[in-house]
Amino acid sequence: MLPPKTPEFRMKEDVNESTTVAESEGRSYSAPALEKGLDILETLCHSELPLTQKDIAQRLGRSVSEIYRMIACLVSRNYLTLVDENTYGVTTKLFELAHINPPTHRLLTEAMPIMQRLAGQLDQSCHLTVYGQGKQVVLCKVDTPSGMGFAVRAGSELDVLISASGRVLLAFQDEETRKLRLEESLQRRPEQANPQIDNLLAAIRATGYESVPSVQVRGLYAISFPVLDTQGRAIAALTIPYAERIDQVQRPSIPQVTDALGLAAKALSERVGGRVSSTTLQKAN
Repeated sequence: MLPPKTPEFRMKEDVNESTTVAESEGRSYSAPALEKGLDILETLCHSELPLTQKDIAQRLGRSVSEIYRMIACLVSRNYLTLVDENTYGVTTKLFELAHINPPTHRLLTEAMPIMQRLAGQLDQSCHLTVYGQGKQVVLCKVDTPSGMGFAVRAGSELDVLISASGRVLLAFQDEETRKLRLEESLQRRPEQANPQIDNLLAAIRATGYESVPSVQVRGLYAISFPVLDTQGRAIAALTIPYAERIDQVQRPSIPQVTDALGLAAKALSERVGGRVSSTTLQKAN
């Protein structure tokens, strides 16, 4: 009969098992418990409705017993909440943590008053997006004051290569970063490959912004300016999805919206300590 394993021996076995899994998956290290917890969070974040433990387990291809303790831990740490007797949902803790991050927090703090004034001035919605792993994420948005218009939801994921804001986020980067982001975007949406993309991005850099009819929503016109850092690189894109109201002839025109948006992007770039390109500055003035 073999002697019982000591805690130290069991820990060594767990490490060896993790290393074996990592090597088989081509990674330098693996943390199975952490990955399981992140899988649960991502699954619930992508679900529009709360899920039961059984639902979560089925979507992850695991058993309920494998995720039971992990869910209990996430509930105790306030990442998940028990919505009713047996379903779970994500709390606002992830959102709160993301906005505690100093660069993001400052960007949001400075952006909201500027965006609110812009939306009120033009009676158009506006939104701020940032790039992340082949997509762009809507960091915040302000709806049109009149309540009628086109708007995107904060937290939404948008394509990069076929949108004005996405191309702005690509155009105002150094060559190495631009190449990497193009590759990431194509990996996510290979069907959006465009042999003219380099010429398009060069034109956006020369103009200082992007202004084109939307290829995603008929009748919409997208105008987007970069929010620049100290090196002149886009840390965000400030965008107005211009929706024409045929019952209001006095609404600002696309050129007027472009001028106002350019001034707002210039102001936001300056507020976060960035700089404005000469073409953007000329347009804003």
